[in-house]
Amino acid sequence: MISSELLRPIEILLVEDSPSDAKLTIKKLKTAKVINNLHWVEDGETAIKFLRNQGEYADVPRPDLILLDLNLPAMDGREVLGEIKSDPQLKRIPVVILTTSVDERDLLIAYNLNANCYITKPVDIQQFFDVIGAIEDFWLAAVKLPIE
Repeated sequence: MISSELLRPIEILLVEDSPSDAKLTIKKLKTAKVINNLHWVEDGETAIKFLRNQGEYADVPRPDLILLDLNLPAMDGREVLGEIKSDPQLKRIPVVILTTSVDERDLLIAYNLNANCYITKPVDIQQFFDVIGAIEDFWLAAVKLPIE
């Protein structure tokens, strides 16, 4: 018998304020080998509302994986990561930092806040697709994600 968990799409929350980066990520993950539902929000405050099922997000599914940019309007990615990892209901959701920042301080802050990994976005489109493909291969295919 096949477990319903194996048939369930992986729920991904993309927190990204750049429409062009979001569109590239969405495009690449639509062709993923692993079935997924990608939800996109453009700022940190909206991400927290999504994760806590507040307002218009009352009925959204809990993400299995979060792709989080650091440089966001209103509430930046560092603050969002801190909120996620300090919340007992959310802290087990893996968070992949996907950012343009190459600043060593951002890397240290992200890991100190318990990010699961830190990836710098390449400028080249093909390299960007390759990075998203690597995320897909590892986080969607190789890793056993917690299902709650």
